[in-house]
Formats: sequence, C-alpha cells, structure tokens
Amino acid sequence: MNEEEILHYFRKLLSDHPDTSAAIAAMQTMLECIQRSTAETLIELRKNLTSVRDTLTRKSDGPVTTISSGCELFVRFITLTSLEHSNFQDCKTILIERGQLFLKRTKESKDKIAKSSHTFIRDGAAILTHSRSRVVLQLLQEARNHNKRFEVYVTESGPDCSGERMHKKLNEMNIKSTLILDAAVGYIMEKVDLVLVGAEGVAESGGIVNKIGTYTIALAAKAANKPFYVVAESFKFVRFFPLNQRDLPTEFKFTSSTIRDKEDLHAEHPLVDYTPPSLITLLFTDLGILTPSAVSDELLKLYY
Repeated sequence: MNEEEILHYFRKLLSDHPDTSAAIAAMQTMLECIQRSTAETLIELRKNLTSVRDTLTRKSDGPVTTISSGCELFVRFITLTSLEHSNFQDCKTILIERGQLFLKRTKESKDKIAKSSHTFIRDGAAILTHSRSRVVLQLLQEARNHNKRFEVYVTESGPDCSGERMHKKLNEMNIKSTLILDAAVGYIMEKVDLVLVGAEGVAESGGIVNKIGTYTIALAAKAANKPFYVVAESFKFVRFFPLNQRDLPTEFKFTSSTIRDKEDLHAEHPLVDYTPPSLITLLFTDLGILTPSAVSDELLKLYY
C-alpha cells in the first residue's frame, strides 16, 4: 500500500465507523497492509508496517500518541513468537491470524473495563469528565445499566469543543449531564464526587497524555481532595517517560498539518498536556485496576 492508499483506508474506516478509535483503525490498516503485501521476507514486511505507522502519525492528523502505541503493540504481538516455517506465505497466514486475534481482544477491552470498574460509581454520584472518551462513555453506560443514578458534568473542552459531542452522546443515552465552561472546573469541583477521564496515552511513569486541560482538572481535584480516575485501554500504554510538559514530543502536541504548515509553533495551542502520576488515584484498564506505579510493570509484560 502506498501513502495515498494507507490514508484513504484509514480515513474511510473512521468515517464508516465513527465509534472506532484511531488506534484500532490504525491496527486494521496494518492488517490490511499485511493482506495486500507482496513482501517475500519478514524483514521486508516489517518495513512495510513501519511505513504504515509513519504515514499515519505524520500525515493523518490523528492522535499520534494513541496511533503510535497501538501500532507498536500490534507489530510486537504478531511477531513476538517465532515463525518457524520455510514458506513465507505460511508465516504471513499466521501473522494475519495473530493480527485478527489482537484486534478482537482490543475491541473487547472497553467492555472489559466497564464491567470491572462500574462499581466505583456509586448511586447518586456527581461526576466530572473532560473531552470525549469512548471508554468513559462505555463505563457510564455500564453503570446506568446497573440502575445507578448519577449526574455528569462535562467540560466544553476547547479548542475543538469535543465536550459538546460528549454531552450530546450522554443525553442520547438518557444520562443526566451538564455542559460547563473549561474555566468553571475549579468552581464545579466542590460539587462532584469524582473525576473520570480517558487518555490518549499512558506513560511508563503512570502519568497520562490527554486532551489539553486534563492537567488543570487533576490539580483542582487534588486541591479539593477528590479522586481522579483514568480509564484507558492497554494499547494506549506508551514507552516514554516525560517529567513535565516540555518533555512531550512536538508530534504529540500538534496535528501533522499544523507542524507542516505553521512556521511558529509557539503561537499555536497544544492539543494535549501531561498529567503526572502523583495526581492520579487509579487507572481502570483491561489489565485490571492499577495504581500509577504499576504501569511500568504492565508495560514490561506487554513488550517483553
């Protein structure tokens, strides 16, 4: 697949299936690349998959943190064990089967998280969330299915106002929600019982990369002594260890088109920020309910 075909396939997946995350769409694009590939060796095929990852992270305008971590884990999973076949086509068949299995497990992760974590939402709770997160929606739906009554405050989440889409979706699910200004987080904090956010990436430190404003909310939650919970699938675990906002790579903070078209990035608003582990109470994942300090151990299990 050339760059144009990769981008077209990826964007069509997201267009046809709006509830599909960018990471899953990226992994499906990789699987399609394997199926179409004319490579005759595993090394050549790995180069093709690396090309898919690089194209999607540099030119798709998708969330780079999520796409890069998902692609890296996908390739790691399908090539982790030995492929002892003299015929490369047999190896290719096994790679496709492993890829389909990994995708199946990945798609089931949201449901697994929701079922194991909905007990943290008690009846009558007031919840603050930020931006739009599919896995947070799934968790709230699961709590709703268990006949729990609760109210959700949703930040507008500028600059793209993704919180408005979250608010609309919650209303469609018959979950009571209120849309608030990003600047009203401190004001509303005393009214809520917990904060529940998604993540674009979970760092080795147990901190998270997420929509700009998440760090501010975490600081307010810490000051008000309110639990700050993160909901994230394990394919978002990223092998990097930032210490502060300056450590976030440029490609994480801006879309590929912004990096390409703008001369002065200092004048642009970053799309994500870093929330350190000291501000996070627990992470709800498909690997279990983790403390931030447990993330590094889980990363080792995933990659080695």
